[in-house]
Amino acid sequence: MATIEISGVSKVFKDAKRKADVTALDDINIKVEKNQFLCLLGPSGCGKSTLLNMIAGFEKPSSGTVTVDGQLITAPGSERGVVFQQANLMPWLPVWENVGFHLLLRGGQKAVRRETAQRYIDMVGLTGFENHYPSELSGGMNQRVGIARALLMNPQVILMDEPFGALDEQTRMDMQNELVRIWQEHQGTIVFVTHGIDEALTLGTHVAVMSARPGLIREIIPLDLPRPRDITSPQFNEIKRHVLDLLRSERTKPSLETLDHP
Repeated sequence: MATIEISGVSKVFKDAKRKADVTALDDINIKVEKNQFLCLLGPSGCGKSTLLNMIAGFEKPSSGTVTVDGQLITAPGSERGVVFQQANLMPWLPVWENVGFHLLLRGGQKAVRRETAQRYIDMVGLTGFENHYPSELSGGMNQRVGIARALLMNPQVILMDEPFGALDEQTRMDMQNELVRIWQEHQGTIVFVTHGIDEALTLGTHVAVMSARPGLIREIIPLDLPRPRDITSPQFNEIKRHVLDLLRSERTKPSLETLDHP
């Protein structure tokens, strides 16, 4: 059984001001197996984040179904952890309390929360920064805190919405490598939204290439490339050219301008 199954999903938003409907997604069908790392790749406005929000339970499809391990998704759940574009940390709490905040909500004792949070702080490479506050950390480090917080909930699925989009190039590359290491250690299923071709091909076991709005799945590409991935290798660039070919037919649509270029 697929961990995530998206069947015949469409999403139509009502525009009351203009008295018109906007179709964001149209007949999406995707299966994501356990321990896969699926990247949703496409131009801005193609519905990537909307699709991710449906898996998270924040949005409901206009038609079709989304299931996780056979259970219909109708609301957020602890089996699905979410990492947003911004880490959304609580600035008044140190790293370890941000990471362990879910345990605080469940009434966990301080010593237990601290011990549990430490395991995930170590996992994301923040050992030594347990008592630092978000304002004392870099953007990349704050995103690691957000990832650790999601992992602590021990979710079956981690959903990530362009979490490295605001980082500089070098920090983004470092975070990509760190995320792959964490994913391999955690053995979870990840769905990752991006509009960066190199990022998708660096991270994913599979890439779902989407069209401009209304979002359609152009192709789901399995990536059988060794890790760590060499973005200069002939194999990498052969796949990149294929992705670009899929997207070039969308070039007349303005939202494609946000995509990587060769």
